[in-house]
Amino acid sequence: MDDAQQNSEIEKIANLMIHDNLSADEQDVTKLEKYKNQIKEDCNIDDDNAMKLVYETLLFRKLKNSDSGDLLEKGTDFGAGFS
Repeated sequence: MDDAQQNSEIEKIANLMIHDNLSADEQDVTKLEKYKNQIKEDCNIDDDNAMKLVYETLLFRKLKNSDSGDLLEKGTDFGAGFS
């Protein structure tokens, strides 16, 4: 999967999470299962990689809703490791 496809999928799943009123802080794997399965279907990837995209989507939502305009600075707060 290339970066453009990955970014598109993250935005799609983020919108689905927002529609479902799922908290950006959600960690319950059973609640996240729906999104993992959607990613697997959309992108034809395995469970582990689909779950990584679910967590990247949660991170994306947190960064998008952050007060700070500097995403690189804020990313380290979430352990994103941006450099």
